[in-house]
Amino acid sequence: MSACVPTRANSTTKRDHRPHSPPPAPRRRFRIAGADVSASIAVFLIALPLSLGIALATGAPLQAGLVAAAVGGIVAGRIGGSPLQVSGPAAGLTVVTADLIHRYGWRTTCAITVLAGLAQLALGCLRVARGALAVSPAIVHGMLAGIGVTIAVAQLHIVLGGTPQSAVLDNLRALPAQLADVRPAALVVSSLTLALLLLWPRLPGRVGRLLRAVPAALVAVTGATTAAALGGVGLPEVELPSWRSHALAGLPEGPALGLVAAVLTITLVCSVQSLLGAVAVDKLVAARPAPAVHVGRSDLDRELLGQGAANIVSGSLGGLPVAGVAVRSTANVNAGAVSRNSTMLHGVLVVVATLLLVPVLELIPLASLAALVMAIGIQMVSLHHIRTVTRHREVLVYAVTTLGVVFLGVLPGVALGVAAAVAVALHRLTRTRITHDEREGVHHVHVRGQLTFLAVPRLSRALHLVPQGADAVVELDGSFMDHAAYETLQDWQKTHTAQGGTVEITGRRAGVRIAEPATLAALAAASGTDEPEGSPTDGSRAASADAGCRCRPWTAWRNHQCERPRPVPSDDGHPEGTDRLPPSGHELARGISAFQRHTAPLVRGELARLAREGQRPSQLFLTCADSRLVTSMITSSGPGDLFVVRNVGNLVPLPGEESGDDSVAAAIEYAVDVLRVRSITVCGHSGCGAMQALLNSEPGGARTPLKRWLKHGRPSLERLAGDAGDRPRLAVREPDDAVEQLCLANVVQQLEHLRAHESVARAVREGALELHGMYFHVGEAQAYLLSETDGSGVFDRVRAAELTV
Repeated sequence: MSACVPTRANSTTKRDHRPHSPPPAPRRRFRIAGADVSASIAVFLIALPLSLGIALATGAPLQAGLVAAAVGGIVAGRIGGSPLQVSGPAAGLTVVTADLIHRYGWRTTCAITVLAGLAQLALGCLRVARGALAVSPAIVHGMLAGIGVTIAVAQLHIVLGGTPQSAVLDNLRALPAQLADVRPAALVVSSLTLALLLLWPRLPGRVGRLLRAVPAALVAVTGATTAAALGGVGLPEVELPSWRSHALAGLPEGPALGLVAAVLTITLVCSVQSLLGAVAVDKLVAARPAPAVHVGRSDLDRELLGQGAANIVSGSLGGLPVAGVAVRSTANVNAGAVSRNSTMLHGVLVVVATLLLVPVLELIPLASLAALVMAIGIQMVSLHHIRTVTRHREVLVYAVTTLGVVFLGVLPGVALGVAAAVAVALHRLTRTRITHDEREGVHHVHVRGQLTFLAVPRLSRALHLVPQGADAVVELDGSFMDHAAYETLQDWQKTHTAQGGTVEITGRRAGVRIAEPATLAALAAASGTDEPEGSPTDGSRAASADAGCRCRPWTAWRNHQCERPRPVPSDDGHPEGTDRLPPSGHELARGISAFQRHTAPLVRGELARLAREGQRPSQLFLTCADSRLVTSMITSSGPGDLFVVRNVGNLVPLPGEESGDDSVAAAIEYAVDVLRVRSITVCGHSGCGAMQALLNSEPGGARTPLKRWLKHGRPSLERLAGDAGDRPRLAVREPDDAVEQLCLANVVQQLEHLRAHESVARAVREGALELHGMYFHVGEAQAYLLSETDGSGVFDRVRAAELTV
């Protein structure tokens, strides 16, 4: 019986030798990157004083700020969807929490925090996190500004040596009496804190750069604490009672509606601030140099789940509400963190400090913490945000939200802001400006705004100001037109064209065609297309050019289907009346006219910025002068992105050669030494006429300018004649012919010529410049990038799904 039972060793042996069993996975060892350790220390040094200051501002036990900081780092850091966002007690929650403590007491406030966490968990499970981003930025910034004003006014009383009231109006009314009874010691300590906060980040020189690595908040509080201890001023200091007497959450007590409103307020502020913070962290991560470890984008629904779990734990342990904190998250990213380990380790450091550094923390003057929090409150009223909402004409929404939060509270203030945003949107929808004027015999009817049935009477009056038989231009400067307005415009157009008039309908706003029925464009194309050249509307090619054109921006002139070529009398053997393209000068003029009408309004703002700031391209793109190679199209680039050099054959003459033309070398030197481009790309293409000419060239003959120029391509011919195994090739197929083979070899050869230029070689050695090779197959509309990692000269296809090179 025992002989039939395999031993453990035999069983293991058989299991190990099964033919299809995978090898055992190696055990993963837990490691923390050095960048995460240094980042966690930087964030911890910022979080410690800020957590105490925010707890002081809310009127909560000071330990509550430390609990929230630890829980935010460990729980939200581990579960949340934004790896580098640091959570903890946030200044944006100060006013709300202080009001709840004043109304319901501390234990009930903790219970409200737990319920808000449960609500966040529910929202995360419903996957509605993206919906929170639909809130107007003017409302969010206005809410934070209102909270900042409330914080600053309240903390100003502590800075002056007094005690703040619970409401903003009470604090404002008590401010004159407080100014008359200032405690000099508190004012000196607070002023020293503010001075260090302001001046420390501005220390000049190399020494200043080293000192700035220490957070300004820590330096300010440490300096003020040291000064107070040495001066013996006797100011109130931090008191951290024994953890045995720390109050935990209790059952909520109070009116049901008030508790529900409180939960909704905490949920709203925590969620919106955390989600917006996660999006901001993604932008910060994308802007820094590519790290060795990839940091994924934030999962907002998971982030909501992490914030909810953190609030449940924090509230249960007697901590403040938790949300993503912009100051700490920015410090975490800037310090080089690469994973969520930095956030979690900072939470662990807070726990260690809470247990071991109590005697040190109790030396901090409350006036110093109040000054720190007051500075944060002032910074929440951002001038950059005010300029942004003013530029987008949403300053009314911002002001209403800010004032509502200051005088009525967060939830009523946000509700007022939403109402103001809806009112502004409705006003813009119904406010349509319609004007009529005459310029050079052409009647212009300009409609600015959304064209709905409410504007039909004014539209009809303006259209009937156009005389019968006149040339008219109707400019629809909006993004929407309903059916009533469409029928009014359609009926008038039919009538006006039947009476001998012409109608040109332009329907773009910021380059996007308005939402009009397709037949309107056809009607527009049917009118005014046969007027003689030189008529007032010829420059815009009547109605068809604007209202009927469906050509893409990259459509070649001869392929524009929106216009019929005009009959040109034949004098060269073509049948008379044959449709032929007009002279190229006319095409150029029409193209420029189309640019001025359609494209210039789109790029005018960006070009104005570039004109003010100057060009700062990141790439030098050296390619052939072939007309089929449209650099901006194949690179999806815009104004200011590429510094482009084009010549016949995308050639780079070697330095010092007597070619009679230093334009390429001058452009390279200017791009590398003056513009400081970060990469240079040499781009060849299929069917290159210069490479065909090189292949067919014969010794001797007339020394034309073209032949003198093409001598810089002879090293490419020599490379092609070398060992066949060393020839550049495409990764996906063999070259079609000798011309394509030479095109590939020429790209590699010109990269070698680039390295011979002193400015390029120096920048490459310093790691400030990268060189890339590219081949574009015109017929396939396919780009290939040269892989230089192994020196094999292989051009690999760039796929549509690839995001990086």
